[in-house]
Amino acid sequence: MKPLIQRIAAAAVGAVVLVAGLSACSGSHPRASVTAEKMSELRASAVGRISNKLDLDEAQRTKLNILADKLEAQRALLAGTGSGPRSDMAGLLASERFDRVRAQSLLDEKTRAVQAMGPEVINAMGDFYDSLNTQQQQKVRERLQGRQGHWMSRG
Repeated sequence: MKPLIQRIAAAAVGAVVLVAGLSACSGSHPRASVTAEKMSELRASAVGRISNKLDLDEAQRTKLNILADKLEAQRALLAGTGSGPRSDMAGLLASERFDRVRAQSLLDEKTRAVQAMGPEVINAMGDFYDSLNTQQQQKVRERLQGRQGHWMSRG
């Protein structure tokens, strides 16, 4: 009986951490209420910086734009049609008892979103990365290892 209780407690804690993490990434965050136009500008700016830092050719830029499209679609799917992670978390904690059924439902919804778009994002990332030459791939690896500062830094 003890392992069952531990599993249930671990699952509940995991759900709370997941929803709390999602709510921490939204709400009063400056980009939480970003319009579609502003998001498009931010995306174009990011793609432009990456293109310049890696000296991408036109075919590589096209693949980078496809990757950005897939990531944006996955982000929209993860955001869902709900009222937002913060209010979802508040709903779980609204009564005297934690709403385990709703927490599991939220977890399942986010998991389905990742499973639905995950393969497309992986393929787009693979296509983009595989299109890079050896020097460009090395720049990406160095950026990810933190040797060259932040990837999205303007300097």
